[in-house]
Amino acid sequence: MAQVEATTERVVAAQPDDVFDALADYTGTRPKVLSEHFSEYEVREGGDGEGSLVHWKLQAMSKRVRDCLVEVSEPTDGELVEKDRNSSMVTTWRVTPAGEGKSRVVVTSVWNGAGGIGGFFEKTFAPKGLGRIYDEVLAKLATEVEK
Repeated sequence: MAQVEATTERVVAAQPDDVFDALADYTGTRPKVLSEHFSEYEVREGGDGEGSLVHWKLQAMSKRVRDCLVEVSEPTDGELVEKDRNSSMVTTWRVTPAGEGKSRVVVTSVWNGAGGIGGFFEKTFAPKGLGRIYDEVLAKLATEVEK
């Protein structure tokens, strides 16, 4: 099994603390900024960053639906880590300053991919598909925090 990684980033015209708080708000902001690829979104515990437990289904491709139950941690300032209990997927959101009144948001997902020919296609195409999904999420996040 090869590790698969998808990374997307965006500069947002808002203070890093405000952007991070919006990302960590699993009950308010987060459901507003998700794309149509996410369904059955539900906060099961917490709802504000560290200690939250959140469920959703992610449909990256028409035939592939990933049932996610993520535990949220905040290992360092400006960093949210979502570990999926149902798979090897770990998604890390990092928010850092990017100049006066701006923030850089980087989202990276890593997981253990399939082996063989299926794994080759997964490693080749999945990062691009997930990148497009997270690009849409980051665009919606920017719209939300730049108000």
